[in-house]
Amino acid sequence: MSQPRHCPAVLIAAPASGQGKTTVTAALARLHRNLGRKVRVFKCGPDFLDPMILERASGAPVYQLDLWMIGAEESRRLLWDAAGEADLILIEGVMGLFDGTPSSADLARHFGVPVLAVIDGTAMAQTFGALALGLARYQADLPFAGVLANRVGSLRHAQLLEGSLTEGLRWYGGLSRERGIELPSRHLGLVQASELNDLDARLDAAAEALGASCDAALPPPVTFAEPEPRASAASLAGVRIGVARDEAFAFTYGANLDLLRNLGAQLEFFSPLHDCELPAVDSLYLPGGYPELHHQALATNAPMSEAIRAHHAQGKPLLAECGGMLYLLDALTDVAGERAELLGLLPGEATMQKRLAALALQAVELPEGTLRGHTYHHSLTSTALEPIARGLSPNGGRGNEAVYRLGRLTASYVHFYFPSNPDAAAALLRP
Repeated sequence: MSQPRHCPAVLIAAPASGQGKTTVTAALARLHRNLGRKVRVFKCGPDFLDPMILERASGAPVYQLDLWMIGAEESRRLLWDAAGEADLILIEGVMGLFDGTPSSADLARHFGVPVLAVIDGTAMAQTFGALALGLARYQADLPFAGVLANRVGSLRHAQLLEGSLTEGLRWYGGLSRERGIELPSRHLGLVQASELNDLDARLDAAAEALGASCDAALPPPVTFAEPEPRASAASLAGVRIGVARDEAFAFTYGANLDLLRNLGAQLEFFSPLHDCELPAVDSLYLPGGYPELHHQALATNAPMSEAIRAHHAQGKPLLAECGGMLYLLDALTDVAGERAELLGLLPGEATMQKRLAALALQAVELPEGTLRGHTYHHSLTSTALEPIARGLSPNGGRGNEAVYRLGRLTASYVHFYFPSNPDAAAALLRP
């Protein structure tokens, strides 16, 4: 018999990227956490950097939700699980509220989660109300909680913004544009949480500022239906998987690592930057990250390079995604033109670009099965190697990323979401 769960929840969205959704979501999470509430946060769509910040803000793991890449049923399971333990569920949207297919609005409507619209109030007064009304009424069946102003200049400015709201739209407060609250970013998004020494101070300051402008009351509860049980014949029992994790390689979905553990794998984390040898493992997983910021250090760590080459020469599985794939190439050149020779396991070179090279959801039909994921990178790669498969984007966006294979080595720009096909993911890493 179906057992629904009930938990207060909102989806934090905005009219466009760059409005400060992550800052506001993190401030809300830390505000309610500081009040003694258990907060669970989710991120719409494929993203690695925002969840790092949101995990620090909430003190709990952050997972992705998406009706296509994750799927409606898996998204339902994640929300239902969270509703069983949380006092509040926050979902950070992606891009603009109605942008993309599926959009943040589609997710909110599918699960009945009301939207809290974040609008950058910089250089705006009464027009704020018009924009808020448009977001609330553009789709008649969209559940809508209210609006919150970001980057407010003063108390008087906040009063003007609040006074512009019409038709009963609820004011959720405003977050000031104080320095020390905003989260810094670089070419792939926010700076990683581990790189911000003052992150907790920023989060507490943002929470305090937000708390001064709102009553911190919980939103109404949302009902989350019980999902169907998951079934998979995949097993990685006893398999030891080495996972690269350091400043250069950090883009991993928490759900991917959970899946590997749930299938029986033993995960061993290591640093291609700092370690001189691999742990005793059967398979290697090199996720994405920022190898371009550390390519000279990677190049000079000869013992690690030799260890990974030896792993491949022994015919052991190696999965490399985006930045992990760049590490396998003959060489990588950064935006300043500085070139470093890397592992040389994959013939070819990559060059960093100042502009985005590809951004798209991807579905890839591999010999092991179809895996879904996404691509997001600023580099261009040249190789004479013929791909074994190419990705297909449901939105028709730039992508169609190549997947390369040499023995048990599989490499691509695609960041795979393993729960989209546990059997295929297990086959890539099983000895």
